[in-house]
Amino acid sequence: MKPPAFEYSRPESVVEAVTLLAELGPDGKVLAGGQSLIPLLSMRLATPAHLLDINRIAELDYVRCDGGGVRAGALARHAGVERDAGARSTQPLLSQALRMVAHPTIRNRGTTLGSIVHADPAGEMPTVLCLLGGSVTVAAVSGRRIIRAEDFFLGPLESALRPDELAIEVFFPALSRLSGTAFEEISRRHGDYAMCGVGALVCLDEDLRITSARAGYLSIAGTPLVLDLTEAVRGRTFDGDLSGAVELARTAVDPAADIHASADYRRQLAAVLTHRTLCSAARTAAGVSA
Repeated sequence: MKPPAFEYSRPESVVEAVTLLAELGPDGKVLAGGQSLIPLLSMRLATPAHLLDINRIAELDYVRCDGGGVRAGALARHAGVERDAGARSTQPLLSQALRMVAHPTIRNRGTTLGSIVHADPAGEMPTVLCLLGGSVTVAAVSGRRIIRAEDFFLGPLESALRPDELAIEVFFPALSRLSGTAFEEISRRHGDYAMCGVGALVCLDEDLRITSARAGYLSIAGTPLVLDLTEAVRGRTFDGDLSGAVELARTAVDPAADIHASADYRRQLAAVLTHRTLCSAARTAAGVSA
């Protein structure tokens, strides 16, 4: 199918882009990587009157790292974030999850922030953002604001971004000392949306005992689901029995059935992947090869 007719603009600055968005309101749609938007246009599931292509806004094409975390501009491609040595060392969960995103061709064009704004509960990056407690910076004519991850996702394909706002930066906090991460997912075919995916973040004390454990789930709920599993594993050694956290996760998730998997099967996947990722993250935190 072909997309419906629309007006097209290529602003060259953030100021120009937000000015256009303010004029257009709900009739405007932003194009960055286009790996989610273009299929929606072609299937006429999205029918914007005006498309704003932000690919000429060079100031939004960056990945920056410091002791606090990783910042990626709106034009930072998945592949660029995945391969960035600073991002990989500052927050390893990014590269662990990004290599699961679709196929290399998609990752070469698709943008990490664009994937987050798309707010697909089957997408890897929304779950990563929520698990890490990151944030999104947005700009409008009236100024800029920072939206915390827990406030950003309102429902399937629905975010807190207003029609006159442009998402310009995503922030992922750095991995702290004696902490580890892991990410795994299961799909019917490589590159397909996962039937279930789980990211884990485990923190240890100086005796290599668990002080906190969290897991984020994709393809389980209408928005990214993050569970605090600490109560089931606090004080256990990094290589100890983590089955309590697995059972806590099994009872806490409430997946829906669809044509790809039953609810029971997704619940079982969530439990299995919780165990795998928690064990791997704990061993990484302890400096032990997985």
